[in-house]
Amino acid sequence: MGYLIKGEWHEGWYDTSKTAGEFVRAESQFRGSITADGSSGFRVEPGRYHLYVSLACPWAHRTIIYRRLKQLEDVISMSVVDPVMSDQGWTFTDGESCIPDTVNGATYLHQVYTRALPDYSGRVTVPVLWDKQTRTIVNNESSEIIRMLNGEFNAFTGVKTEFYPVARRKEIDAINAFVYERINNGVYKAGFAGSQLVYESAVKRLFDALDEIEARLDRTRYLLGDSITEADWRLLPTLLRFDAVYVTHFKCNLKRIEDYPNLSHYVRDLYQQPGVAGTVNLDHIKWHYFLSHRHLNPSGIVPLGPLLDFSRAHDRNRFARQVVRETF
Repeated sequence: MGYLIKGEWHEGWYDTSKTAGEFVRAESQFRGSITADGSSGFRVEPGRYHLYVSLACPWAHRTIIYRRLKQLEDVISMSVVDPVMSDQGWTFTDGESCIPDTVNGATYLHQVYTRALPDYSGRVTVPVLWDKQTRTIVNNESSEIIRMLNGEFNAFTGVKTEFYPVARRKEIDAINAFVYERINNGVYKAGFAGSQLVYESAVKRLFDALDEIEARLDRTRYLLGDSITEADWRLLPTLLRFDAVYVTHFKCNLKRIEDYPNLSHYVRDLYQQPGVAGTVNLDHIKWHYFLSHRHLNPSGIVPLGPLLDFSRAHDRNRFARQVVRETF
């Protein structure tokens, strides 16, 4: 893991000594938008945009799911980095399930960042949404990229499913904020904690949040009723990685997702939605975490287990159609 300072690559992990042992995630810096009418400066056009992702990263996984669900594979091209970071960070190789950079011919993702902004300073993260026409990065914030994929490309796909409906946006935003702070980023706050006190506080907040979601899912099939929304797709990548990685590697071991009756069935329900299973690569996920975070796993040994089967039957069909309106 490294970063760029004025376009120069430096190796280095997150320095939690400056934040009293707490992991603090930096804000994404490229925040442009693709719009159907082109008013943003980036007009929706088939073949114009390229997505750089990792199959291991939960933030990138969101965008892969949306690209698949909205059937945009022929509209937006994609490169997949190697799951194991080199001393130059995310790297393009010919490894299993990897796709090289056919747009910029980069060997390392940081070269894509400096191609867009030669004096860029900051972390080099996935996903990255690239504009082939202006040869720059449009956006590297997953929460904003999935909203572009959700609605702006509707003219070029037959899938008009709306995961961020206008009538539910306030509720979706509220639960997203809760899930991001306490669960999506919560596992990292535990795993990258720099002190025992910070770690214990982070783990408690994480499992209190999981308990709250578990209780919610006892009353409703999905987070906001009988329909899948953006909130569900933002939560799923973290839950899919939890038992395989976060329980051991990040020491989030008070419970497994498998120990939660509702959450475990909910994960399988979402995984079994058409197209989603094909976006999940547990080998990439395990190789990345256990081989890239060597300060947490100095031996470099990748565990064989756990044996996870997300294709098993689930019970979420037991819920009748309903609308649940709650606040977080």
